[in-house]
Amino acid sequence: MSGLLYRLGRFAHCRRWWVIAAWLVVLVGMATAAVTLRGTLADTFSVPGTPAQQTIDQLHRSFPAASGGSAQVVVQAPAGHNLLEPDIQREVSAASARLDHLDGVVGALSPYQAKTISGGDHRTGYISIQFVQPDQEVGDATKDRIQHLAGQLRHDGLRAEVGGQAFSSASQVGGTEAIGVVVAVVVLLIVFGSLIPALLPLVTALVGVGIGYLGITALSGAISMNSVAPVLALMIGLAVGIDYALFVVSRHRGQLRAGMPVGESIGRANATAGSAVVFAGTTVFIALAALSVVNIPFLTIMGLAAAGTVIVSVLVAVTLLPALLAVAGRRLDAVPLPILRRRQDRAGGQRGLGARWAGFVTRRRVPVVIAGLIVLGVLAIPAPKLSLGLPDAGAEPAGSGSRAAYELIADNFGPGFNGPLVVAADLRGTAAPAKAALAVRQRLAGKGVTAVAAPTFNADRTTAIITVIPSTGPNDAQTKDLVQRIRDDAGSIHRATGARIGVTGSTALYIDISSRLSAALPVFVLIVVGLSLVLLAFAFRSLLVPVKAAVGFVLSLLAAIGGVVAVYQWGWLAGAFHVAESGWVLSFLPILLIGVLFGLAMDYEVFLVSRMREEHNRHGDPQAAVRTGFRHGARVVTAAALIMISVFAGFVFGDNTTVASMGFALALGVLLDAFLVRMTLVPAVMSLLGRAAWWLPRWLDRILPRVDVEGAPEPDRTPQPVA
Repeated sequence: MSGLLYRLGRFAHCRRWWVIAAWLVVLVGMATAAVTLRGTLADTFSVPGTPAQQTIDQLHRSFPAASGGSAQVVVQAPAGHNLLEPDIQREVSAASARLDHLDGVVGALSPYQAKTISGGDHRTGYISIQFVQPDQEVGDATKDRIQHLAGQLRHDGLRAEVGGQAFSSASQVGGTEAIGVVVAVVVLLIVFGSLIPALLPLVTALVGVGIGYLGITALSGAISMNSVAPVLALMIGLAVGIDYALFVVSRHRGQLRAGMPVGESIGRANATAGSAVVFAGTTVFIALAALSVVNIPFLTIMGLAAAGTVIVSVLVAVTLLPALLAVAGRRLDAVPLPILRRRQDRAGGQRGLGARWAGFVTRRRVPVVIAGLIVLGVLAIPAPKLSLGLPDAGAEPAGSGSRAAYELIADNFGPGFNGPLVVAADLRGTAAPAKAALAVRQRLAGKGVTAVAAPTFNADRTTAIITVIPSTGPNDAQTKDLVQRIRDDAGSIHRATGARIGVTGSTALYIDISSRLSAALPVFVLIVVGLSLVLLAFAFRSLLVPVKAAVGFVLSLLAAIGGVVAVYQWGWLAGAFHVAESGWVLSFLPILLIGVLFGLAMDYEVFLVSRMREEHNRHGDPQAAVRTGFRHGARVVTAAALIMISVFAGFVFGDNTTVASMGFALALGVLLDAFLVRMTLVPAVMSLLGRAAWWLPRWLDRILPRVDVEGAPEPDRTPQPVA
């Protein structure tokens, strides 16, 4: 691997303009494909095979008119008026009639037909709209027309808000993400003390993430894709792209300052730091691609999209970056920043902060390990209380129409009206379908139910749908209990009425998805931990180093999940982090966190411990190897972690709760793993282990393949052409 990367670096040096032109062609090609092939991104989630999805599939066959999506136009009369006044009733009924005749709409029921007018003041009601297509397939023309009709009601003096899954805002990149990039630039300037080497990682990262993002956008025309997938790819691709380039530029710059020729330095930097980048990128790719093992399609697509962007970032780091370094030549430090330059020169010396920290943790290794474990343990206390859910309109940005409609319904009708359950009754085995449906309706009433609507039949009266309004909101534990109770009663309902029932609707569907993800979580943790043990055993030819790394990963993971539970589920500091709706954690967040954090944790483990191993192999002193290896790697790893944290944190204060919680979890996870586990516990534990850290049974040493992580490049035996 190192020999191949060495030759690749020399080729990029000699054919720099060809390499740069090739990447520009790829970038333009991807941009063209994204513009011409892009499709519509969904903001809904589905998992084939769940009970709710099976019921939806059955309705598609037996009752197509009831299997599409739905929406509401919530109407509120001005203060001092109500919806029963003749003029207002005439306006609302007319709007309902116009909605009823829109293309793509099965039917629209006015508040007077559906009896959806709030009690007491009668000021608030909603028009119920049923679509032909599922929520994610409702056409833009239909949605625009509905918004236009709601606007006409506003002109008549009423408040009108449009809600429902079809009108939820898709996850997208906003303005706050740029803050993370700005912080990353500041970190790079501090690290290098010079403008050109600080900007090169940012340029190459933007090229890599741009190609990945555009490629995902182009694929959205052929693959059903959730709107979170490209944002996740952007988040991870930008972070790893900057980090990987940072490692290569740092190695090249150090070699130039030692007097090495430019071409040789580029080849050797690609062979050494580039080998570590390839290994690190491969671990991140495997971790993200492993999301497919949970067999949840939308999660598989998200993982593969992000994994593809990581691979592009690796390719850019070992091809385009060497070409740009060749263009810079010895002018790499042509634009120094004197104050920062002097500071970074001092920091890299024998008495720099990294050297002093390594000395402290190795001298006080036992108290350091105990203190670190206590901190991680305290942070992990909330983790067992994890409760999973999926975002509804209550998590939409404040001021959005969907959020306003959600709050109007919750305030005036009750939280359960935002998460109705749809009970589908198969009546083919009954002698009197109408009587059986009414009997089913009676049995659905009970604890946790606010109302049960009258049955609605298909044309041949073989299927009926009955809407059940829970007493609690969509993500409340009591609503989950209600869904389970109805399903548990399905057998007794069938024996009593002859009807076979199933529970669906977005609330039941999201409950099923969360349950499936909860079940997959332990399996995925075992896969990832096992993978870390195998990969690091290959990399370091040791048994205790992989075990230490895996334990550290689990500890940082539990602590990060504990922090997420405290903020996003318990509501601690919710105002500071702009948490719109607390009480649950995004159901696929823990699995995503495991996949991403595993890859990044292994990156930092490799970059730190590989240098310790190199020093140990050189002189055999385990204590000196820990201190020297840490001193050489700590500064770059610190910068890389700060860049990762700043990029992820840039997504925390965006409008979309889904993306914000992902950014918070990843930023916290990297913070804990990089600084508390890798930069503190790792050198302390390595110092405690001493020579035992590198022990490997002879029989295992013979069968393990040899992986050259910080590869030694091929010697430069022949003259190289200079371009």
